[in-house]
Amino acid sequence: MSNNKLKKVSLAAVATVATAGTANAAESKAVNKLIARIKDKNDKVRADAWLSAGEVGALAVKPLATVMIDKDLEVARAAKRGLWKVVRHVGRPDAGGEKRAVTAELIALLSDNQPTPVRREVLWMLSEIGRNKSVEAIAALLSNKELREDARMVLQRIPGRKSIAALKAGLKAAPRDFKLNIAQSLRQRGVRVRRLRCVKLVPTKKTSVKPIKE
Repeated sequence: MSNNKLKKVSLAAVATVATAGTANAAESKAVNKLIARIKDKNDKVRADAWLSAGEVGALAVKPLATVMIDKDLEVARAAKRGLWKVVRHVGRPDAGGEKRAVTAELIALLSDNQPTPVRREVLWMLSEIGRNKSVEAIAALLSNKELREDARMVLQRIPGRKSIAALKAGLKAAPRDFKLNIAQSLRQRGVRVRRLRCVKLVPTKKTSVKPIKE
């Protein structure tokens, strides 16, 4: 390669790095500005912030989740609304790349080091945009007594064979007091479950009428 060509390649590489650095700096600035406005004491500033959070995208997911447990309830509520805005924004048609990025950030928030209220909210966010890649992390929470009911319902909502397979595996592993719930989710997905009564057929009050046998 000639010196001139080498120089052109080097200059192009430097320009690419510089452009990426500028973009990253701009994105970080946008996130910092969003969080500062979410924490603002002024109601209108907070409202304007969470209403515009969707455009900030995946980089805002973790910072917003952190603020969701703020001691100031209004600030925490604004952060939660902002995160939902992000989820709904990437749920629009033709936003596949943005949706995948946000989904990956949400899945990371299901880890044990996150507070239960955050994990519960994230589960329902994944019910909106999560697909096969989120199923494994959601299914892992079927064994969590605090979150298993949410995880079951979210798996029921996520389309595809993988979520059905996760519910079937969960049914086998579930304790007796939770099997009926998972069986009901499988029935809602069109799967026939034997030997476990449908919860809708179990009387809630004392009656002489016996449950219908399936």
